Amino acid sequence: MTTYEFPRDLHAAQMRLHQARAAQEALGKTLPWSVEPAEGWSAPVTQQGGEPRSLPPSPGYTEAEKTEIARLRAEVLALSITVSTHPYWGTCTNGLVGLRMALKHFHGPAGAYDEAA
Repeated sequence: MTTYEFPRDLHAAQMRLHQARAAQEALGKTLPWSVEPAEGWSAPVTQQGGEPRSLPPSPGYTEAEKTEIARLRAEVLALSITVSTHPYWGTCTNGLVGLRMALKHFHGPAGAYDEAA
Protein backbone atom coordinates (compact mmCIF):
# COMPACT_ATOMS: atom_id res chain seq x y z
CA MET A 1 0.00 0.00 0.00
CA THR A 2 1.56 3.26 -1.18
CA THR A 3 0.61 6.62 0.29
CA TYR A 4 1.35 9.92 -1.47
CA GLU A 5 1.25 13.40 -0.03
CA PHE A 6 0.59 16.06 -2.66
CA PRO A 7 0.93 19.80 -2.05
CA ARG A 8 -2.48 21.38 -1.46
CA ASP A 9 -2.10 23.88 -4.31
CA LEU A 10 -1.20 21.10 -6.76
CA HIS A 11 -4.14 18.99 -5.61
CA ALA A 12 -6.47 22.02 -5.86
CA ALA A 13 -5.27 22.78 -9.41
CA GLN A 14 -5.84 19.16 -10.43
CA MET A 15 -9.36 19.24 -8.99
CA ARG A 16 -10.14 22.50 -10.82
CA LEU A 17 -8.77 20.89 -14.00
CA HIS A 18 -11.17 17.94 -13.58
CA GLN A 19 -14.05 20.38 -13.07
CA ALA A 20 -13.13 22.52 -16.08
CA ARG A 21 -12.81 19.47 -18.33
CA ALA A 22 -16.18 18.16 -17.13
CA ALA A 23 -17.80 21.55 -17.79
CA GLN A 24 -16.24 21.70 -21.26
CA GLU A 25 -17.48 18.20 -22.07
CA ALA A 26 -20.98 18.94 -20.76
CA LEU A 27 -21.20 22.13 -22.79
CA GLY A 28 -19.93 20.34 -25.89
CA LYS A 29 -22.76 17.83 -25.66
CA THR A 30 -25.32 20.65 -25.87
CA LEU A 31 -23.79 22.49 -28.84
CA PRO A 32 -24.77 22.14 -32.48
CA TRP A 33 -22.56 19.87 -34.59
CA SER A 34 -21.06 22.81 -36.50
CA VAL A 35 -19.57 26.02 -35.14
CA GLU A 36 -20.79 27.96 -38.17
CA PRO A 37 -24.28 27.58 -39.65
CA ALA A 38 -24.26 24.63 -42.05
CA GLU A 39 -26.71 22.77 -44.20
CA GLY A 40 -27.65 19.27 -43.20
CA TRP A 41 -26.42 16.36 -45.26
CA SER A 42 -27.17 12.79 -46.02
CA ALA A 43 -24.96 9.95 -47.26
CA PRO A 44 -26.32 6.71 -48.71
CA VAL A 45 -25.20 3.20 -47.83
CA THR A 46 -21.66 2.68 -49.11
CA GLN A 47 -20.41 -0.21 -51.23
CA GLN A 48 -18.50 -1.39 -48.19
CA GLY A 49 -21.79 -1.93 -46.36
CA GLY A 50 -21.70 1.13 -44.13
CA GLU A 51 -24.89 2.52 -42.69
CA PRO A 52 -26.58 5.54 -44.25
CA ARG A 53 -25.81 8.70 -42.32
CA SER A 54 -27.32 12.14 -42.06
CA LEU A 55 -27.13 15.29 -39.98
CA PRO A 56 -29.78 17.96 -39.67
CA PRO A 57 -28.96 21.58 -40.51
CA SER A 58 -26.85 23.29 -37.85
CA PRO A 59 -27.66 26.79 -36.67
CA GLY A 60 -24.03 27.22 -35.58
CA TYR A 61 -22.85 28.43 -32.20
CA THR A 62 -24.18 31.62 -30.69
CA GLU A 63 -21.66 34.28 -29.71
CA ALA A 64 -22.23 33.36 -26.05
CA GLU A 65 -21.49 29.68 -26.80
CA LYS A 66 -18.32 30.60 -28.72
CA THR A 67 -17.19 32.78 -25.83
CA GLU A 68 -17.89 30.11 -23.22
CA ILE A 69 -16.18 27.29 -25.12
CA ALA A 70 -13.13 29.52 -25.66
CA ARG A 71 -13.09 30.42 -21.95
CA LEU A 72 -13.26 26.76 -20.92
CA ARG A 73 -10.53 25.75 -23.39
CA ALA A 74 -8.27 28.49 -22.05
CA GLU A 75 -9.00 27.43 -18.46
CA VAL A 76 -8.24 23.77 -19.22
CA LEU A 77 -4.99 24.75 -20.95
CA ALA A 78 -3.88 27.05 -18.12
CA LEU A 79 -4.68 24.46 -15.45
CA SER A 80 -2.94 21.71 -17.43
CA ILE A 81 0.19 23.85 -17.54
CA THR A 82 -0.10 24.66 -13.83
CA VAL A 83 -0.38 20.99 -12.89
CA SER A 84 2.30 19.70 -15.27
CA THR A 85 4.90 22.35 -14.40
CA HIS A 86 4.31 22.47 -10.63
CA PRO A 87 7.61 22.63 -8.67
CA TYR A 88 6.60 19.48 -6.76
CA TRP A 89 7.45 17.34 -9.79
CA GLY A 90 11.04 18.57 -9.65
CA THR A 91 11.41 17.11 -6.16
CA CYS A 92 10.43 13.59 -7.27
CA THR A 93 13.42 11.38 -7.90
CA ASN A 94 11.71 8.26 -9.24
CA GLY A 95 8.23 6.99 -10.02
CA LEU A 96 7.20 10.31 -11.56
CA VAL A 97 4.71 8.72 -13.96
CA GLY A 98 3.09 6.78 -11.12
CA LEU A 99 2.84 9.94 -9.03
CA ARG A 100 1.28 11.91 -11.88
CA MET A 101 -1.23 9.13 -12.50
CA ALA A 102 -2.03 8.91 -8.78
CA LEU A 103 -2.78 12.63 -8.68
CA LYS A 104 -4.79 12.50 -11.90
CA HIS A 105 -7.01 9.69 -10.62
CA PHE A 106 -7.37 10.92 -7.05
CA HIS A 107 -10.65 12.77 -6.54
CA GLY A 108 -10.84 12.90 -2.75
CA PRO A 109 -9.87 15.64 -0.30
CA ALA A 110 -6.36 17.12 -0.32
CA GLY A 111 -3.71 15.28 1.61
CA ALA A 112 -2.67 11.67 1.72
CA TYR A 113 -3.70 9.40 -1.11
CA ASP A 114 -3.82 5.66 -0.47
CA GLU A 115 -3.17 3.77 -3.72
CA ALA A 116 -5.12 0.71 -2.52
CA ALA A 117 -8.28 2.72 -1.82
